[in-house]
Amino acid sequence: MTEPYRIITICTGNICRSPMAERMLQRAADRAGLDVVVDSAGISGWEVGNPIDPRAVARLDAVGISSAGHSARQFQPAWFAERDLILALDAGHFDALCTAAPDEAARVKVRMLRSFDPAVAGRAAAEQGIDDPWFGGTRDFEDSWRFIDAAIPGVLEHVRSARRPARPARGEQDRDTCAGR
Repeated sequence: MTEPYRIITICTGNICRSPMAERMLQRAADRAGLDVVVDSAGISGWEVGNPIDPRAVARLDAVGISSAGHSARQFQPAWFAERDLILALDAGHFDALCTAAPDEAARVKVRMLRSFDPAVAGRAAAEQGIDDPWFGGTRDFEDSWRFIDAAIPGVLEHVRSARRPARPARGEQDRDTCAGR
């Protein structure tokens, strides 16, 4: 028996983008029959203990995804070792995670979520970010949803590939990670 593949999504305060991505990815992985555990956190501790933003709740509820039980938390350095894939939601998060990564093994786990979206894959991290919807309205949460959703098939294929015995060549595997900078 193998361990589940562990993914964490990271945004600023863990009340908008990262919990949306967490819940969306978990549902997609479950529906695909993949043994995946997804969680989320914020780079900052500003929102620790707070629930998911009501606008994100409304967007998730619209498609039957529960946000129950979410409590914002801050990313912990020990999680570099405990997660298989660490997904940043914007370039600032990506840079902070790359800086905090303790070693090469951690750096190869850090990716921009949208590096899995064919529309922006291969572009610089600055071009793959999802703006913080907290400052906006319903449309901003819709945009976040759309960008996250577009990356999910690529994330799931990445998980499937990681579970196969043959791994991609090192250069190919690291292209979009901190290690590939």
